[in-house]
Amino acid sequence: MKHCGTQELETGRLLLRRLSIDDSEMMYNNWASDPQVARFVRWDAHRSWATTAELLNEWEKHYPEPDFYQWGIENKHSGVLFGTISLFPCRDLKTGWHLNTERLGDAWEAGYAIGRKWWNQGYATEALCAVRDYWFGTVGGLWLAACHANENIASSAVLQKAGFVYDHDATCRRFDGTPMPCRAYHLLKEDL
Repeated sequence: MKHCGTQELETGRLLLRRLSIDDSEMMYNNWASDPQVARFVRWDAHRSWATTAELLNEWEKHYPEPDFYQWGIENKHSGVLFGTISLFPCRDLKTGWHLNTERLGDAWEAGYAIGRKWWNQGYATEALCAVRDYWFGTVGGLWLAACHANENIASSAVLQKAGFVYDHDATCRRFDGTPMPCRAYHLLKEDL
């Protein structure tokens, strides 16, 4: 693998790009402050614009790192930012895979969050497919992992449309340590 960091990606409708503190208002208003969006992810809904700004400031510091992958999801025609998608080392799910992880290497997990106004329009799948292709084609990864909270049926559909296959039930942890029953999926480069 050759880590290349967060490079700009473009799809038919979307621009996946690095985020900056200038994106705080749109991020906070469009998804980060919404408890319905945060219900199935590892972080809590942001209580203030300052929380969002603080997070974006941290992400900006990490963008020079070649193994940091964090994109904003923007409608390339309107310029509206409405979500994020990332790839990160899969620390919660080191075991339990029905794969030869010794041969394939460490798991990297795909994660995404999109504002409610943009749900059920294919944006998450479109963004995930772009990131998936970047991971396999440019970075040279051999596999990707993903998981979703058991109740998040919509995320299951997104993963399956992007080629991920259910692997096993797991327990992920929210950032505050709370356990969250999940379904774990994998995608092998050779299966694309």
